[in-house]
Amino acid sequence: MESASGQPDSKFAEFFKKATGFDPFPYQEKIACEGDLPQLIDVPTGAGKTAAVVLGWAWRRRFESEEIRKKTPRRLVYCLPMRVLVEQTRDNAILWLNNLGLLAGEAEIKEGKVTDYHPLKGKKSPQDDNRNVDGYAKESGDSGSRIAVTVLMGGEDADEWDLYPERDAIVIGTQDMLLSRALNRGYSMSRYRWPVHFGLLNNDCLWVMDEVQLMGNGLATTTQLHGFRDVFGTLLPVQSIWMSATMRQGWLKTVDFSPPTLKTISLLDTDKQHTTLKPRIDAVKTIEHADFPESKDGKTEADFALKMHERLGPKSRTLVVVNTVKRAQDIYRQLVKKEAAAKLILIHSRFRPGDRDEAFQTLLATPDDAGAIGITTQVIEAGVDISARLLITDLAPWSSMVQRFGRCNRKGEFNEDKSAKIVWISPPDIDDDKRLKSAPYTGSELRLSAERLTPLTDVGSSNLPSFDDPMTFVHVVRRKDLTELFDTTPDLAGADIDVSRFIREADEYHVQVFWRDIDAKGPGENEPGPAREELCSVPIGDLKERKAWRWDYLEKQWSINTNIYPGLTLMLRAKDGGYSSEIGWTGKDEYTEPCKIAGNALDYNDRDGWYDGQSWQTIAEHTDAVVNEVRGLQDVLPLVDRDFNEALITSARWHDVGKAHPVFQKAINSDSAPQKDIWGKSALKMARYERPGFRHELASALTMLTNGHSNLSVYLAAAHHGKVRLSIRSIPIEKMPPNNPGRLFARGIWDGDYLPQVDLGDGVIAPATKLILNYMRLGDDETTGPSWLSRMLALRDDPEICLGPFRLAYLETVLRVSDWRASALTGVK
Repeated sequence: MESASGQPDSKFAEFFKKATGFDPFPYQEKIACEGDLPQLIDVPTGAGKTAAVVLGWAWRRRFESEEIRKKTPRRLVYCLPMRVLVEQTRDNAILWLNNLGLLAGEAEIKEGKVTDYHPLKGKKSPQDDNRNVDGYAKESGDSGSRIAVTVLMGGEDADEWDLYPERDAIVIGTQDMLLSRALNRGYSMSRYRWPVHFGLLNNDCLWVMDEVQLMGNGLATTTQLHGFRDVFGTLLPVQSIWMSATMRQGWLKTVDFSPPTLKTISLLDTDKQHTTLKPRIDAVKTIEHADFPESKDGKTEADFALKMHERLGPKSRTLVVVNTVKRAQDIYRQLVKKEAAAKLILIHSRFRPGDRDEAFQTLLATPDDAGAIGITTQVIEAGVDISARLLITDLAPWSSMVQRFGRCNRKGEFNEDKSAKIVWISPPDIDDDKRLKSAPYTGSELRLSAERLTPLTDVGSSNLPSFDDPMTFVHVVRRKDLTELFDTTPDLAGADIDVSRFIREADEYHVQVFWRDIDAKGPGENEPGPAREELCSVPIGDLKERKAWRWDYLEKQWSINTNIYPGLTLMLRAKDGGYSSEIGWTGKDEYTEPCKIAGNALDYNDRDGWYDGQSWQTIAEHTDAVVNEVRGLQDVLPLVDRDFNEALITSARWHDVGKAHPVFQKAINSDSAPQKDIWGKSALKMARYERPGFRHELASALTMLTNGHSNLSVYLAAAHHGKVRLSIRSIPIEKMPPNNPGRLFARGIWDGDYLPQVDLGDGVIAPATKLILNYMRLGDDETTGPSWLSRMLALRDDPEICLGPFRLAYLETVLRVSDWRASALTGVK
């Protein structure tokens, strides 16, 4: 087979086998080695889609010709509909990269399974690994940096994938975490870091959407985002791949993305005859309709499952897949009452990670003689590498049923004795929409699926009929939405644009909660933020009557939550309960044992907030370090536009001039410094500002405007903490200037404040400057010209400037990352 550059290349098979232990299937080799990457991958379950794209990307990025490497984005962004799929994909990626000598950080692997993944000793995150590649990669001519694997699932995490935009990386997450970030409203993260993830996830990425049949409205958002990148432009290219065992090209056509054809990869004829794939494709899976309807308490299903399971041979696995968490819990409770000999495992989406992981490990383990019965919801539906001899399933839409069939006789291991069996259960009153309880699906979806299933006696891949079902989206993000989302300023009530409707359907809206031993008054200011291991996903409706706390980013304290919406992370009192390690979220008022925690509330919620320094540093010294970091990134990243590069250097040079303001100098205790100077970093703990809400970066931006710098460089300097971007306005916690009620003020800056002359390094001296706030008014000003808002909107919207939201956010990110890295070099947190 030829390489992507057109030359024969037999080394991919060696590369793939080193990573996985298996030879690649022909279609996997085609993805890695022939022409451009596909946009659609339509192959059956169990055919290795994940390995195809992860290793195909790594091969193209590291071992192909220079031309192909340059065309392949640095970041592989792997988007999945469910958390359990994220964890499985993460472990596979870590294992494969480790086998190739490409993995950053350290993995602990036992019996071919990843048991832990952590930074090198003395490092904060796997991304901090500066070693070059080793092993197979080095022997094959790669001399680059290693590749870290990042998971985005919420909670406190030391991972700093966004600190290294120039490095290759794999970022894996749920559609909730990834799409919210791609829309500039990242769930479970500091709001001030939103623009960084927005910039990185919309530039220099290969997006892979897996199991798209489960993504709902999120699928339309992925296609719209792809279309927006074409419309608005990006600084570095972004590509997209959509994957499913039930893929239909028509699903991907939306108002801003409707190409006439998409490059599609399906199984080749040689794949279908492959000794490994052929038994899977020809797998025997007899199917029958249960002679009873769903019961209200799960007793009938439990009786039936136990009876059928006991007829199977030793070491057999039975899966019972149902449509709701409550139904799964009910059936599990009924089976527990029967004291079945088989191992009972309950799995659904409302467990804390540790409890769910333990359940999955038990389910995936080889059953003992009595076998195992797994009671699950849709979390088992796709991507999970598990095979049952007996599958009992609720009726679901056709595409979901096809996915569930893939969990039975997955590898064809029961073909010889033809013992694999599937039984499907109908809900009562299926023909009466008024009485039918079909949630989370519609009655019409279930009736159509039942109509198709009724005549079938075998549902192996080779026997399944194909249907061109449409995909309907209730909410589709539009260009106007995207441009509005670029602005991260909350409204006057502190609320933000809600993007949840663009990510999931309304009946799937959830928040994440964690428990702490706190009294009725609530948590103190220093109560740490949540660790990932603490978080449990809970439907919004279950929390409307519960007392919960969220972090207030303005007041920098935990406050009673008064408005619940998707994406929130809320603290509950352990005394109020709601959770069982055996059953998951129950909502019952029983004490919930908190998890052990790690993290800090201020770190988790406001990464650019107060810090403890470790060394004194003048503004000039820090600025020189930031400029060096910017230039280093410019040398690696192909930011070819001269104006953009000059604006980055200018903004880096002037970004901290506002720290010369007396309010800042007092807060860093400059009087205690070793010598008299204008300091940018302190060795002491920073005090609170005497003017609440003070932002030195606004002072920097106003100084730059007065001194004639470009709007782009001014914006980048203003936005380098994510708190001053498209608009300037005062906030509720500010103090008004005394004795002058008409004096303008915003973010701790008072109109007419003076900055002294400042040395900015490299011979650049900022003159003493009077800060003018006329820019915050609407409309043009006779003295200062266009308003701040009109200047910044032009950067985002004016086609003649050729920026747009994605390019602007990426430039913003380059400066912020350079500032972080320069601070880290001097030991400043």
